Amino acid sequence: MIDQLFGNAGLIAAWVLALLIAVPLHEAAHGFVAWWLGDDTAYRQGRVSANPLRHIDPFGTLILPIALLVATGMRFTFGYAKPVPVNFRQLNNPRRDMVLVAAAGPGINLAIAFLSAVAMRIVVEVPGGIESWTLRFLQVSLFLNIFLAVFNMLPIPPLDGGRVAVGLLPRALAFRLARLERTGIFIVIGLLFLLPMLLGEVGIRFNPARWLLQGPALAIRDLFLTMVGLR
Repeated sequence: MIDQLFGNAGLIAAWVLALLIAVPLHEAAHGFVAWWLGDDTAYRQGRVSANPLRHIDPFGTLILPIALLVATGMRFTFGYAKPVPVNFRQLNNPRRDMVLVAAAGPGINLAIAFLSAVAMRIVVEVPGGIESWTLRFLQVSLFLNIFLAVFNMLPIPPLDGGRVAVGLLPRALAFRLARLERTGIFIVIGLLFLLPMLLGEVGIRFNPARWLLQGPALAIRDLFLTMVGLR
């Protein structure tokens, strides 16, 4: 019964559950590291929490991901949560600690992905029934969390990788890159997703997401599966 449902409702349920774990924990990790390093802004607002309700953006966490799943035939989704507030001036060492706060989100996603791989290694030893859906969910969780980590580490603000780059680059270059904070996400979405779709309508193949996102994500996935003995 579960296997029959997997192709539609079961798959959507797997993606939604994986998103409800991955996205809120990503945001909570930013808040926790900021709190640990001196800024209690997120902590005072209750955002250092694994409770999805404290991080869910109704459109970005639920409506958009499900709509993309349906529109792409279950091949792709994307989502986001409410950003965690961080006052970088309150950090112990703002320039250094900004890097650590930004890297915390992708870091927790990679940790979740690895734990998903470990759980897959355990589940494959249990035959039949609900375990088949559990295995599918863990497969989704593995790849989704890796994808989120890779995507967020693109070096363009306001993505986490952009903030890491701003913290590591010389000040002159960092200032120029930081100016993309308000428009950077539109540049990323336009370049990786909208432009290839539009060009595809006129027969031009252009897919930067394949080598910027898919290639690294698949390589990390294969590494994790090899580490737990599934490859």
